Formats: sequence, structure tokens, C-alpha cells
Amino acid sequence: GLSAGTYETTVHARSVDPEFRATVLYRHDQTCPVSDVDHPWLLDVAHVLSWSEYPDYRADLANVLPLSKTHHAAFDRDLFTIDQDYRLRVNPSFETDSDLLERTLLNRAGEQLASVGENLNADYLRRHNATLEWV
Repeated sequence: GLSAGTYETTVHARSVDPEFRATVLYRHDQTCPVSDVDHPWLLDVAHVLSWSEYPDYRADLANVLPLSKTHHAAFDRDLFTIDQDYRLRVNPSFETDSDLLERTLLNRAGEQLASVGENLNADYLRRHNATLEWV
């Protein structure tokens, strides 16, 4: 049967400087541009050029945007992206029965995210998207 227990683990946590995080949220009106989630505790600082592969860009304000925790995970798993014209692009293989994901991703595919254009470097988006087979 099912059981629950405790175990010991080691976590390698990433530390985003609180001041940097506050600046990112401020620049984007404390709102996820994809989902409109506007509660700071539910927002992550998401990196276009990945944290692990591009350490020099970790603190580059033009490489980050606030995404809801769900949308951050979806972005990191290549379920959607933003193109260099700041349009929302959804992975064609992405299917969902979730009202939230349907409303915020599938129904908004192709939509321009104007607020993102003011803050994100289009070249970073182009470089990120060059690694995606479906874009």
C-alpha cells in the first residue's frame, strides 16, 4: 500500500538577491505577463537564458521576467515561449484540460505581450528559442 515517511536530502538552492527580485517585480508591475497573477509570493524570477548555462546573465534585468510558479515551470519545460517579437508561442504538442492553462496559454497563443517588450532583450529570446525544436 501507500506509505509516507521522512528522509534526509541535500538541496542546492538558487539564491536570487532580494533586491534584484524586488526590482524585477517592480519593472513588471508585480504581475506575471502571461497569467496576470499579481501576488508576489506566487511569482518567480524566470530566466530566458538559463541560470545554469548562462551564469553571466543571472543578474541581467533584460534576461528575466516574473512568472507565476506554474508558468515558470511550463516555460522551463518548453511548453511555451516568447518570440523575439514578444508574442506568446505555445508548444504544438501541449495539451491540457486545465481551465487556467487553456485560458492563459492556449487561448493567448500568438498574442503580443507588450509589457514584456519594454523589459526583455529580444536577442536573448531569439537565442533561447533557437534551442527549441518546435519554434
